[in-house]
Amino acid sequence: MTRVLVVDDDPLVRSALGLMLGGQADLEVVGEASDGWEGVRLSAELHPDVVLMDIRMPRLDGLAATRELHARPDPPRVIVLTTFDADEHVVEALAAGADGFLLKDTPPPEIVAAIRKVVDDEPMLSPSVTRTLIRRLRADSAEPDTGRERAEQAQQRLTALTDREHEVALAIGRGLSNAEIASELHLSVPTVKAHVSRLFDKLQVTNRVQIAICTHDAGLS
Repeated sequence: MTRVLVVDDDPLVRSALGLMLGGQADLEVVGEASDGWEGVRLSAELHPDVVLMDIRMPRLDGLAATRELHARPDPPRVIVLTTFDADEHVVEALAAGADGFLLKDTPPPEIVAAIRKVVDDEPMLSPSVTRTLIRRLRADSAEPDTGRERAEQAQQRLTALTDREHEVALAIGRGLSNAEIASELHLSVPTVKAHVSRLFDKLQVTNRVQIAICTHDAGLS
């Protein structure tokens, strides 16, 4: 059973998400919070597997709350669920450690699928958010000094990887799932997951999207 915490300052949104997720046999909403501060507190008490996190909230916003959660040992997966898909929100959320970024108009089945995917260490971004992220990365790469510096840093980080870890990182950069990587590299899914965990440690990242960004910055995807 996957335990879910809903963090949103709109009570109607919290109620709707609770009803939607409550109808899933493998999901359980263990709590609701009306702001980021309460979300961080409840996460420490309830130990959810996944947190659905709004961005704009009083006292502590979703980006700051996500950073605080991911600074703690054994943090939950965080899916940012918001009405805003501005470039800075997408990049800041992923940099803070979010495992997914969905807009609130995402169809309910896709929100449910996103929760299941992030539990399996696979990020989930809505199509519009993916386009925003790619646009931002391309814009940054177009700046000579910024693009060169990011490329050098990414290439240096990748030198710490073994040949197999490098192959897995490139596959993640292409957007492949664990099952697809396992099939392509003739590995078991548990072995792929083990490689992904080592990539998190060696590249000092918290999710697969950040691995993909690293391979992109290095000019490999």
